[in-house]
Amino acid sequence: MSILNVLLSPDRLLVAVDTLAEDAVTGHHSSGAKLLLIPQHNVVLATRGSAQFFLKVYDLALQASFRADFTVEALVGEVGPTMDRLWPTYIQAAHLAGLPQQQLRTELVVGGWSRIQRRMLATAYSKHAVETPALVQPLLGGMASPGEPLRGRPDSFDPAEVLKAGVLQATYLNEKTGRQVAGGSLLVAQLREHDARINEWPFVQPGLVRRERGWAAAGRQTETACDAS
Repeated sequence: MSILNVLLSPDRLLVAVDTLAEDAVTGHHSSGAKLLLIPQHNVVLATRGSAQFFLKVYDLALQASFRADFTVEALVGEVGPTMDRLWPTYIQAAHLAGLPQQQLRTELVVGGWSRIQRRMLATAYSKHAVETPALVQPLLGGMASPGEPLRGRPDSFDPAEVLKAGVLQATYLNEKTGRQVAGGSLLVAQLREHDARINEWPFVQPGLVRRERGWAAAGRQTETACDAS
């Protein structure tokens, strides 16, 4: 289980995920990039679910981004059918690894700047069964997954509110499952026209994650920026 949040306005897109990764076989924890950019086109892909499946979709999207006729609209239209095509192979590999089929589900978000429509676009996808096509949902104002701990909270691009929402969600998931399934840091991608950047905001909520020597302070941000001209 992970965090996947999206805030969308015509000129701005924010996507936030946590970084806690868990090996499905051993249960060992690590840090994973559940959010990746295609910076030359001001596009972001993010996931809540299987990292291996996400990386395969991202690899194909990255290859497609080199096409001269690439558009975010074309990518958004291709992701759903691509998920359906890749899913049987993923299910087979998971079965060979001994993973329970009920755990095999994924959520993806693809978003970015449309040069055609001159605005930000984002679409959410979910997949859990071979016989059922991927659910495709264009987003209007955004989404939150899980949404239960954020009910009644207004949407906000303010960094403090984005981090607070992530803490509430991670705490909710960890308490619901009785073990740590979300946490690490919050990776936040913020896209505008000609600008794509990722911030890392470490979780420091007591009892949520273990604070280790060398971690940034609560209000500190680690930033990488890519200008997509």
